[in-house]
Amino acid sequence: MKFPAVTVTLVSAALIFVVWEQTREQPESVDASRFTHLASDPVELSVVLGYLTGQVPALCEEATGHSRGSEEFSACVKNSEAREPACRRAMADRFPSIVASDAVFRDVSITMMGCLVQQSGLID
Repeated sequence: MKFPAVTVTLVSAALIFVVWEQTREQPESVDASRFTHLASDPVELSVVLGYLTGQVPALCEEATGHSRGSEEFSACVKNSEAREPACRRAMADRFPSIVASDAVFRDVSITMMGCLVQQSGLID
């Protein structure tokens, strides 16, 4: 029987990646107060998108009207996670890489939240 060199190489590479991912420094969480003085202290678009992505559970709770642990809430979060890469690409194409005004921050926030957690057309 031939030694499975390719399989061993792929599995080794996967294990190295997992170990590297676990040991690398995690980015600091961003507080909402970071976005209060954008004119004097602009922020990168990726930081804004990361913050908004972290808000998905609260957005799903509001959009579905169900609390965490419910089936509707879980489906909303799962759908948001699936849409996140496409939403990030759309934001990168549509907005500048540096957010330096409240108006741009507002537009990015509304657009990203609408992309991640899509509301139905019904009004309560």
